[in-house]
Amino acid sequence: MIINIKDLKNKIIYRSNYRGTKEMDKLLSSFTKKYINQLNKEELLLLCNMLDYDDENLYKLNQGLQLTIEIKNTKITELFENYNYENE
Repeated sequence: MIINIKDLKNKIIYRSNYRGTKEMDKLLSSFTKKYINQLNKEELLLLCNMLDYDDENLYKLNQGLQLTIEIKNTKITELFENYNYENE
């Protein structure tokens, strides 16, 4: 399967901006904006997969709280877990 990087980035940007709650829109869109151009194809796919998780567990992951599901530990989830949103 051939993956168009530009289309993948656009999909990730859209999905990170329209989550359903303003808080997660801001958190995920700022995280995406900061890292998207630094990621290779495999990392972009990991980010796309991370966006499949629900907002509650992604928020808990970012805040260091106990998750209600298991989220696979990857470079992207580690970046997100350590990401500090401060109106970037």
